[in-house]
Amino acid sequence: MPLSVATIQAPIAHEMQLFERKFRDLMKSEVMLLDQIMNYIVKRKGKQLRPMFVFLTAGVSGTISEATYRGAALIELLHTATLVHDDVVDDSNYRRGFFSINALWKNKVAVLVGDYLLSRGLLLSVDNGDHDLLQLVSRAVREISEGELLQIEKARRLDITEDVYYEIIRQKTASLIAACCAVGARSTGADAETVEKARLFGEKVGIAFQIKDDLFDYGTAEVGKPLGIDIKEKKMTLPLIYALQKAGYWDKRRIINMVKNESENPKKVAEVIAFVKGSGGIEYATTVMQRYVDEAQAILHSFPESTYRTSLEQLVQYTIERSK
Repeated sequence: MPLSVATIQAPIAHEMQLFERKFRDLMKSEVMLLDQIMNYIVKRKGKQLRPMFVFLTAGVSGTISEATYRGAALIELLHTATLVHDDVVDDSNYRRGFFSINALWKNKVAVLVGDYLLSRGLLLSVDNGDHDLLQLVSRAVREISEGELLQIEKARRLDITEDVYYEIIRQKTASLIAACCAVGARSTGADAETVEKARLFGEKVGIAFQIKDDLFDYGTAEVGKPLGIDIKEKKMTLPLIYALQKAGYWDKRRIINMVKNESENPKKVAEVIAFVKGSGGIEYATTVMQRYVDEAQAILHSFPESTYRTSLEQLVQYTIERSK
């Protein structure tokens, strides 16, 4: 029986409710258009996995405090800003099944909303003297941008090695979950060693999370993401990188050419998927994902036993057992 978010959230259910209220208040604005957009953003928030990582890591590291709420809010503000800007960059009309900000209010408004969210996050930290939390989150935002640009640079030539792939997903995906965990630990006044341990735990979970996402592209679950979407977008994912490494010269050229020039053709996408499956790419990526999960759980077990720790263990399992 798959774990539910409500079960995992149990030790921090009260904190999450309080956070929701605090976050809503924080998003209020005197400008009517902005207030309307902020309401829309708050209403369509997802499962709240990021704040959960913040509060649960704070729970295993010490005592949840006001700084924990501010840290979780800072991450949500800065992350939402990057998503709003992302949708403009990708010219994307949907985000989690809802219309994106740029689809409803046009690009100019979306860019300004992203800027507004960034400034709200910065001021929240500066006004409360949370410079250490701001440093942790700003570093993650920088890494996300670098990871995106590295991926764009490499996508042109499709010459990504496994090492480069890990670097891209460490920056693009894992740095944010790492920041959630580091912020959670730091908000309790934990020492540098504990904060780094929490950060590393989050990084390993984030890498496993992204590999799981890669696997969805090959129809490994009942999932909202269409089959072969990464191939269509010419993204080099771990199953494909592994399959290409194993392939002979001509097979490699043929598949790379398909991804590069024929990824709009559903038949060719199906051919690439079949090639990856036949080369053991799915099994390989699953093994690597499990290795990162095991490493994350080993770090987690160095923290004292508690209901928070149990929930974090479940949250790690949830991220790799999810079906979308």
